[in-house]
Amino acid sequence: MKRIGILYHPLKDAAVKLAGEIEKSLRGQGINAWSCSAWESEAARSSCADTDLILSIGGDGTILRAAQAIVPREIPITGINLGMLGFMTELSVEEALPQIQRLIKGEGWTDERSLLEAEAVAPGDNRPSKFYALNDIVVARGAVVRVVLIEAEIDGQTLTTYKADGVIVATATGSTGYAFAAGGPILHPHARDMVMAPIMPHLSASYHLVLPPMATVRLRLKTMHPAALSIDGHTNLPVENNTVITVKRSEHTARFLRIHAQDSFYSTLEKRLKGKQ
Repeated sequence: MKRIGILYHPLKDAAVKLAGEIEKSLRGQGINAWSCSAWESEAARSSCADTDLILSIGGDGTILRAAQAIVPREIPITGINLGMLGFMTELSVEEALPQIQRLIKGEGWTDERSLLEAEAVAPGDNRPSKFYALNDIVVARGAVVRVVLIEAEIDGQTLTTYKADGVIVATATGSTGYAFAAGGPILHPHARDMVMAPIMPHLSASYHLVLPPMATVRLRLKTMHPAALSIDGHTNLPVENNTVITVKRSEHTARFLRIHAQDSFYSTLEKRLKGKQ
């Protein structure tokens, strides 16, 4: 590896400190290393050219930001956990430096995950805004505590009109996040299927759907109150009545470079859901 980027959580002193230590260590080995706050997406994106590996220092939220910063590039990410759950992270702080050396030497394996691609078109706007998500796309009510109506179509066929706080479309990776909290199923992270789950439905469809990889979901918002479009929980945009959000599985993927055993998902699932390391 000739060039490694480090994206860190800027509000965690331990993450900032560790980023500096790793960058110094890599440069001492003759590796072109750079670092940046994971919250500075444009700066991170502009630094990604010719980067062989991204080290994400923080928690799962930092990884979500890192994944969005590099798409459509498919640079592998290795997460160092300073968060609570760490579903997507690979290394503890204590093992970071020695295990990074193994990755530099070519050890490890690639864990490939699906991404969602979403396009939002507001009324009268012919230029859709495009977004990518590793976890989920959420269309939901805004600050006003009232349900919204969301007309849902799958592959051009009308499904239902949700009267709810919102609707989640999640990847298999995101199935253990907000979608799970909303009562959705857990998918193995290597599954290419999607989950669609209503949030607090009121006198409307309450079931959760597992959709095949080729499915296209179309959501039309009907509301007289402020509503929001959330991408992976940290890109949050206001959306207006009659905005249409189309969601499908992206042709791009997120890749994680891992060093631990490949069969650890089931053995760690319950303790991670309970917030244990």
